[in-house]
Amino acid sequence: MTRVSENLSPELHAYLVAHSSPVDEVLTDLAAETERLFPEAVRMQIAPEQGLFLTLLARLTGARDVVEVGTFTGYSSICLARGLPADGTLLACDVSEEWTAVARRYWQRAGVADRIELRLAPALDTLRALPATPRFDLAFIDADKESYTDYWEELVPRVRPGGVLLVDNVFSHGRVLDPAQTSARVQAIRDFNAHARADERVELVLLPIGDGLTLARRR
Repeated sequence: MTRVSENLSPELHAYLVAHSSPVDEVLTDLAAETERLFPEAVRMQIAPEQGLFLTLLARLTGARDVVEVGTFTGYSSICLARGLPADGTLLACDVSEEWTAVARRYWQRAGVADRIELRLAPALDTLRALPATPRFDLAFIDADKESYTDYWEELVPRVRPGGVLLVDNVFSHGRVLDPAQTSARVQAIRDFNAHARADERVELVLLPIGDGLTLARRR
């Protein structure tokens, strides 16, 4: 099973899903295969309602040039690519050939492979190699938490004014509120949330979708 938005009862989450646009067979099969192949990592996959949100947001903003940091098995990249026009592009950044081999198969099945460019390398290297000028209409960060602030600093200047940045897992499963939680991963999320909140280049809101999703607009 894919992750669900946290702090909802199973019944309320089922109602939420049932009264949203249906998830198609491609994404359903991808979620099932991801759980079978990578049971220890399945929580890295976004929830169905997050996927629908990504597609709708890409469409609503008229995004044509998108970047994703953290691709895993391709669920979020399919959702983003589906929100793009036929000539839109998604730059997908990941380091795992094993995970993204699954993503490539499902991109083909979903009919969006021609819109996606995968770069297998540390994402910071990929981002720093890009021109340091506004380019992207939408950016989605969902990778190693300790690097969130670094990813943010590389992406904000590369998102056009009026463009959107999305950052997943900003609640760290509620651990951001627990002083006893002192791991590097949790502290990195706390530090990132404070950093983004103080960033005058954006306006933002934290949404209780999945494990917490930051939605920011580049000023």
